[in-house]
Amino acid sequence: MLSIVMLINRSGSMVLPFLGVYMTDHLKFSLENAGIVLSFYGIGSVIGSWLGGFLTDKFGEYYIQTWSLFLSAPIFLIIPLFPNVEMMAVLIFLQSTISDTFRPANSVAITKYARPENLTKAFSLNRMAINLGFSIGPALGGILSGISYNFLFVVNFTGAMIAGIIYVIFFRKRNKIFRERKKAERNQIVKIAGKSPYKDYPFLLYSVLCTVFAICFFQFFNTIPLFYKDVAKLSQSTIGFILGYSGFIIVLMEMPLVSIAERTLKISQTLFVGIILCGLAYLALVFGSSISLLVFSMTVLSVGEILALPFMSTVTAKRSEGKNKGAYMGLNGIAFSLSFIVTPYLGTYVVSHFGFDSLWIGSFAVLALSAVLIYIVVKKMIPMR
Repeated sequence: MLSIVMLINRSGSMVLPFLGVYMTDHLKFSLENAGIVLSFYGIGSVIGSWLGGFLTDKFGEYYIQTWSLFLSAPIFLIIPLFPNVEMMAVLIFLQSTISDTFRPANSVAITKYARPENLTKAFSLNRMAINLGFSIGPALGGILSGISYNFLFVVNFTGAMIAGIIYVIFFRKRNKIFRERKKAERNQIVKIAGKSPYKDYPFLLYSVLCTVFAICFFQFFNTIPLFYKDVAKLSQSTIGFILGYSGFIIVLMEMPLVSIAERTLKISQTLFVGIILCGLAYLALVFGSSISLLVFSMTVLSVGEILALPFMSTVTAKRSEGKNKGAYMGLNGIAFSLSFIVTPYLGTYVVSHFGFDSLWIGSFAVLALSAVLIYIVVKKMIPMR
């Protein structure tokens, strides 16, 4: 049910992949101004991830997820009413701050309801729901944006509201059942926790490396749509279908690939392979912009994502055993949220001054280096897994 709620919410989340195109094409923002606004999404995401982890440990994941869904929904309706750079930045900041308090709370809920031996599969199921939503959302978003961008914001509002209503209906009673157990767990954690995640130096290094990975990987949301529009000359609907194709690949292949990886590889090895594949997917874009090459690149990127992101969450969950899970999940969320600050501006800056080829080659080099370093760090943090 957590995954179904996520599916409904993410099916309506079609603004982000089209936000850069919306600002440059519809609002006539410059490329760098669009990058600045997108960076405010990242700033809000960082604050939301920290706040979500803190509030989850204090009040529980049920209340944080509920309020995040219901409070973020109305902002989607307000955004198109203020088509200038300053107000757009403020509203995107508010929206991402509120909506990203949801992520650490949701991750803690997964660790709460999943069996320990199924933890990676549980994260994978949740991600599969996210990607199925992103498969439906961008495809529908491409069609709707061709008619009117305002439809994107209305559907985002509707998706968040429906997800919130279903979540409350299903989990309200279950939260009461688990409340006493959760209280006992929190009391136990306070007694045995030796340090916060911010003093867990191996985990801090791991989080920094996750940020480096995410800065390169999450061009999926920012510079790739611009590459499709400006270089490949694709229509908005075609861009939406290719982005949606990524979600379809992940839905189709994630659970089988995760199961195979768990049986045959250690977590450190799986992360190494996944990150290298992501780098190769971006490197492939140097060789052209034909539809077949774009689909090939997106396929490789999707497989790399399958092998990287669920296991990054598992490393965090394993490291937080017996400690304050919300804070650990929040810190890991911050690591990824920082990329939403850096990636839009850095990506558009590199493209504006050096071109897309330099961006793709640089991304491959950075991802290859981060793959090696993450392999070393995770091998030391979780030596037997």
